[in-house]
Amino acid sequence: MQNKENNKKEGTNRRKFLKLGLMSSVTALAGTSLVSNLSENAEEPKSSDEKIRLLTPDGKMVEVDAAHVNKYPEAHISSDESRKGIPNRKFVMVIDLARCKNARKCVEGCQKAHKLDYNEEFMKVQLIQDNPEASPYWLPKPCFHCDEPPCVTVCPTGATFKRTDGIVLVDNDRCIGCKFCITSCPYSARQFNWGHKDKFDDKSQPYSPETSVPAAEGTVMKCDFCPDMLRQGKLPHCASSCPMGVIYFGDKNEDIVTNGEETVRFSELIKDRGGYRHLEHLGTKPNVYYLPAVNRQFPLERGFNVDEDIIERYKDVPFVQDLKKQGKI
Repeated sequence: MQNKENNKKEGTNRRKFLKLGLMSSVTALAGTSLVSNLSENAEEPKSSDEKIRLLTPDGKMVEVDAAHVNKYPEAHISSDESRKGIPNRKFVMVIDLARCKNARKCVEGCQKAHKLDYNEEFMKVQLIQDNPEASPYWLPKPCFHCDEPPCVTVCPTGATFKRTDGIVLVDNDRCIGCKFCITSCPYSARQFNWGHKDKFDDKSQPYSPETSVPAAEGTVMKCDFCPDMLRQGKLPHCASSCPMGVIYFGDKNEDIVTNGEETVRFSELIKDRGGYRHLEHLGTKPNVYYLPAVNRQFPLERGFNVDEDIIERYKDVPFVQDLKKQGKI
C-alpha cells in the first residue's frame, strides 16, 4: 500500500513538472545523459546563471546548469544525414485507447506541421468494432515504423529507408512514385501526392525527409514520427496536440515514454496495461503499441461531434448503423 501511495505521489510530481513547460529538456526523448557527454578533447562549457530542472531516466528530479544540458540541432538536416538516425535511440509510441474520444487534434496538429490538406492524414482515427457484440472504440493509427518494414524491402530506389533509431522515412528526392511501398504496407499508412498544389512550389525551406516538407508531386508520403522535433527533445506533433494524453512517446532504450503530462516506464506500462501491437502475426514488429480500451474515460458518442464526411467513414461499423437507425447521428 505504501509503495502504491509513493508511486501515485511520484506520478503527480512528474505531471506537475511537465506542466511547467520543461519537457523540451527531458532526455527521455532527446539524450542518454542529462549533461553533455564531453569527449576527452572537448572543452567543458562555461557555467551560466540559468538553472534547469530535469527528470533523470530513473524518475528523479535534478537541477543542472543550463550550459551543461545537451543541445540538439534545429538546423536543416540533409537527406544524407537524415538516413542515419539519432544515435543510441530507439523511438517508440504507445497509444492509450481508453483515453481517446476522437477529438482529432492529433490529426489536425500533424496536418498543420506537415502542411497537409484536409483530406490528407498521416494520423488517422478509425472506429473499430471487432464483432457485433463487442463495444466499438476509437483507434488512432499512424505509420507503425516497423522493425521489419515490407515497404523498405520492395522500394527499388532506396527512397524508403529505416534508420538506426527505428524510424522509417521516405526521401522524395529518390521516390519515383511506383507505389510498391503503398501496396506492401499492411497498415495502409502511406498515401500518394496527386495533382497540382501550391505547396509543391513552396521554397521557403529546403527539403528534408525528416520534415516531409515541402512535398513533391508524384511521390509517396506518410507519418514520420517528427524527427525534427525529436532532435529538439520535443514530442511529435500528434502527441503534443492531443488534449487527452492519449499518445505516449519516448525511447525504448531508456525505457521511458511520456505524453507530456505523465512520464512512465515503457516496459511497466506495456506489462501492467496489457499492451499489444496491431497485426502482430504479420511479423512486421511495429514500434507502435496499444493499450486496450478498458475503463474508458469518455462515452464513445462524444467522438461523433465531427464533420459529416468524417462520420461517413464509419458507416460500415454495426454500432454506427444502429445509431443512424435510432436517429442519434
